[in-house]
Formats: sequence, C-alpha cells, structure tokens
Amino acid sequence: MTSEVAGAEPRQAGALVASPCRRRCCLNEAERCLGCGRLLAEILEWGQASDERRRVIRALAEQRLALG
Repeated sequence: MTSEVAGAEPRQAGALVASPCRRRCCLNEAERCLGCGRLLAEILEWGQASDERRRVIRALAEQRLALG
C-alpha cells in the first residue's frame, strides 16, 4: 500500500523518509546521480533500507550536491 500526495514521491507503507529522487537521473563516472546526489549503491539499497539508513543516505546525498 502506498500513500501519495500530489507532487510528492510515493512512499512504501511504513516508510517515513521519502526518496530524494528528482527524476533527473544521470550517473557520473563516480556512479553518483547528478539529480539527487546518491551513489548507485545507495539507490539500489533504498528500497530495503530502514528509515534511519534512509536519513543517512539523504544527508550524504545533500552533502555531495552542495559540494558540486
């Protein structure tokens, strides 16, 4: 079951942390998404990650985007 809000990313039931995906997926040579800042391994991990791990992934991704 998913819970959806207009303009928001769909969430899995029980998941409190929404995906940072911006639908601008393009990986660079370091396998980092230029849209959301996640590494390929983090993107693949996301579906099974706990909310705590998702928060860590989001924070790391935000840092990568801020650094350029």
